[in-house]
Amino acid sequence: MEQYVKPFVDVTVETFKSFVNHEVSPQVPFVSSKAITMTWDISALIGVSGKFNGSMLIAMQKDLALKLTDTIVGSAHTDMDADVTDAVGEIINIIGGNIKRIVQEGERIMISLPTVVKGPDHSITWSAKRVQVLCIPFTVSDGAVFHLLWAIETAKGL
Repeated sequence: MEQYVKPFVDVTVETFKSFVNHEVSPQVPFVSSKAITMTWDISALIGVSGKFNGSMLIAMQKDLALKLTDTIVGSAHTDMDADVTDAVGEIINIIGGNIKRIVQEGERIMISLPTVVKGPDHSITWSAKRVQVLCIPFTVSDGAVFHLLWAIETAKGL
């Protein structure tokens, strides 16, 4: 699975730089359990199928989601409204689309529309028995942290 860390880091850094206009730094990636509970207030998830089966998720706290939305939309937000939901969903959509472009046989990967989950301290659980979850924390220039998770069915060769 380590061969997939660099593409995810590169695509995430570039997406935040070009689309979100924020510098981000990757932290040490780790393999996580299938049931994950962190201090997230919003997560956006896309399904992945084709050469790989699984999902990709970005998760963060409310303050960071509001800040990123303000930058993307160009106006201030104080609540997790439709703009925030759309912005976080679009971030994972761009990351997913760009991953397809750079990984080997990426044209054989299909991604779903984003699903966004909101609510304090929510958890995400992947139910498949053969799923590994790679978590890559990123730090934004002001110290805020978000997580990019890649859950993949290991029977497909990872």
